[in-house]
Amino acid sequence: MLGATGQTPRASPPPLPPGALRGLCAWLDGLPLSRPKRHLARDFSDGVMLAEIVKHFRPQLVDLHNYVPTCNTDQKLSNWSILNRKVFHKLRLWVSETDIRKVVANTPGAIEPILCAVREKVTDGAAHHWDPAGGPWGHLDSRVQQLLEEKEQALALLQEMVKMKVVRLEHLVKLKDQRIGELTRAGGEPQ
Repeated sequence: MLGATGQTPRASPPPLPPGALRGLCAWLDGLPLSRPKRHLARDFSDGVMLAEIVKHFRPQLVDLHNYVPTCNTDQKLSNWSILNRKVFHKLRLWVSETDIRKVVANTPGAIEPILCAVREKVTDGAAHHWDPAGGPWGHLDSRVQQLLEEKEQALALLQEMVKMKVVRLEHLVKLKDQRIGELTRAGGEPQ
């Protein structure tokens, strides 16, 4: 479900007519992307090329180092989560978790409506509707953004700590199993 922020999301749009799809592909062909466009569903599934598109038109919205080219589903979801939260929000777009999962799964027809919505926002007068200062809420938005980034960093640190603890526990279980095996072979008598 794609919609403008603040509005109730609507059902997924129908597939694009062939003429609109040709126009979208021609627009994409004119952009400086890191990879050639071969198959839309696969090309955009990790979100990296979409981030590059927004960066081309609105450089201040995207830090490309936040997006990792990948085939890993979890990393693709992470890339799309960052796009949805940090970039689409500022473009006044919202993409549902369901639609993100369809794009990540290379579902045919899932990416095209998102690309069309992004194209509309970045090329056709969207700059007149988008105020980087955010009006009276500008300072609040940047403080909220900073808080979110701090929380993301804390979360990443905690996730890394959990991974390290899991690795350590797996190592201890392996050592325990080895010791049990040694004791079993030795007749079960501790030495």
